[in-house]
Formats: sequence, C-alpha cells, structure tokens
Amino acid sequence: MTLRIEKVTKRLGESVAVDNLSLTIPEKSMFGFLGANGAGKTTTFRMVLGLINASSGSITWNGKPIGYHNSHEVGYLPEERGLYPKMKVKDQVVYLARLRGMEKKKAEQELIYWLERFNVPEYENKRVEELSKGNQQKIQFIAAILHKPSLLILDEPFSGLDPLNVELLKDAVRDIHKKGTTTVFSSHRMEHVEELCESVCIVHKGSPVVHGGIREIKRSFGKKNLLINAEFDLTYLKGFPGVVKVKERMDGVTLQIENEGVSQEILKEINAKGFIRQFSLEEPSLNDIFIEKVGASFE
Repeated sequence: MTLRIEKVTKRLGESVAVDNLSLTIPEKSMFGFLGANGAGKTTTFRMVLGLINASSGSITWNGKPIGYHNSHEVGYLPEERGLYPKMKVKDQVVYLARLRGMEKKKAEQELIYWLERFNVPEYENKRVEELSKGNQQKIQFIAAILHKPSLLILDEPFSGLDPLNVELLKDAVRDIHKKGTTTVFSSHRMEHVEELCESVCIVHKGSPVVHGGIREIKRSFGKKNLLINAEFDLTYLKGFPGVVKVKERMDGVTLQIENEGVSQEILKEINAKGFIRQFSLEEPSLNDIFIEKVGASFE
C-alpha cells in the first residue's frame, strides 16, 4: 500500500502552488515533508486527501485515489484547528470515529485510553473551547488516529505544544508507526524530522529540492560541522582553507567545513595554541542543507 504522487501540479490562479511534484512513499514508512510557509506542503496534503483536485498529475494510495470508499483507511491532522468548539470532546471524537466505521463502544474505549495516555482524562466531557490550544491539539490528534488508519497525514502536529507534550506526541507517533501505519508529516522543527523520519522531501516554491533517505542526503551533502571549544580565540579560522562558514557559540565555534580532511588540518593548526575542551565532527543538520539548497534559514 504505497502512496504515489506522480508529476502533480496545482495552479491557483496565476500562481503555481505545487510544480510537477513526484514522490513515492513506501508502506509503513515515516516520511518528512518540509518547506517554508507557502512551499506547497498543505496544498499537497489536501490533494492527497481528495479535498482539492490537482491541475495535472495523479495521486494514488494502494493504486487508487483517496475518496469516500477508502477514507476510513486515512487519518488527517490539519495544521489549523478543525474541531467544533461547542461540542464536548467525547461526543465529537466518537462521532468522527463512527463516520470512519468504528463501533461506538470501541471508539469510547479507545478515547479513554488516549486521554489517559496524554494525561487529560478529565477532558472527556469538556467542550473543546474550554481547552488550551495545546490540549485542543492533543484532542485533534486523537481524532485523527482513533480509528487506526493505515495512512496518517500530520500537518504541523507539534504546533502549540510545550516540550513535555511534544515528547508525548512523538512517542505516540512512534508507537503508531511501529504498528505498521504509513506516516507523513510536515514540521517547522527540523530536529523532530531528523529524530523520527527515515526519508524526507524538502520543497521550495512547490518543487522538490532535496528528496531521499536522510542518511544518504547528509552523506551526499559532503560538508561537515566541526565543533570546537578552546581557551583561546578561534574566530581567525574564518580564513582557514576549507572552512565555509564560522558560527560563534557561547562555548566556542561551529565551523562548516568542506570535508573531513579539513578537520585534521585545523587540529594541527590549533593543537599547540592552548587547551582544547572539545573537538568533534558532526554530520550536517537538515537545516544546514536547507540553507544551502534554498538560500535561507528554514525558520
């Protein structure tokens, strides 16, 4: 059951929101879909779900478009709040689950499990408007996954959550993925994507600029990050051969270097100058790669 997006374009008036996008997302994978605001992520999700039509190209799940006949296989957490504010949590979530084919009693049992897991069992009979934005996000997430979808699409799932609740939600996403759900999500927080995903696509102005496995993307990027903390000034390394850029930190510097060999030359250079507390080589971050490919910081 593979999600295929083949040569998809979406025009909105004179502008092109998505431009000839092709992706194959294998069954049971965890896939990150990244890009700045306006890059075309939400538009792509809406086309996948059949909420809007593509101008050209095709989108299939298990060989068929997503529609009423297979919507019970799909869970969707939109970026914007989509719950009825006056309805009670239990009434609303159970109603949505029944629309996707769940029995009422089973839906009620699953809801209690998830409310307890998210440390909010007392919200079962509260109206949505009585909850904080973060807790509304938890309820909306529960509504998206209660029916155990085979394909789960999460648009900015960690939006509005404090660090503790981000971890709760990440653990839930991991568990759902382990049970075989194909998960696709967008996030402004690239570290979340690096932590959770096997593969990623970065889109810019509706077109993919990076696509593939995260490990392979980092390996092919070539450049590395070198973290140094020493008791002497390191800023002069800006002019050192093979150093692309220098970022000063409170406890030292991070150098972006052309390759691993440059790090050995730098070590020779600074070794006799004083005490070195830290000298470590790291893979580039997704944010480093985004800046390189798009020319601007992701956030």
